[in-house]
Amino acid sequence: MSLQFSNKLGHINVANDVIATLAGVAALECYGLVGMASRSQLKDGITELLRRDNSSKGIEVHTDKDNVTIDMHIIVGYGTKISEVAKGVQSRVKYTLNELLGIQVEHVNIFIQGVRLVNED
Repeated sequence: MSLQFSNKLGHINVANDVIATLAGVAALECYGLVGMASRSQLKDGITELLRRDNSSKGIEVHTDKDNVTIDMHIIVGYGTKISEVAKGVQSRVKYTLNELLGIQVEHVNIFIQGVRLVNED
């Protein structure tokens, strides 16, 4: 399903993949976030860290008329306060989607899939 807008010039359809990509780029700018996690975990519980170009695969977008809900599967850096990282991601994603697409995101659900050491090279 996609998000649809209408104005005097015509109709605009925004695919869920576009919304997921924008949300992923916005989230990766947040402090404490190592990356996005694959939505499908392996049997032994190991989570796959997605590269930047595949970050939208860790995001699910649900649209229902004017309501947009986003589920994000993330991996945070060791030593960061998980609740603050999650709040920062939620805030950043809502702000970015509002600024770029003019949509109000109802919920940004965060699923912490893992904690990783961050290389400070």
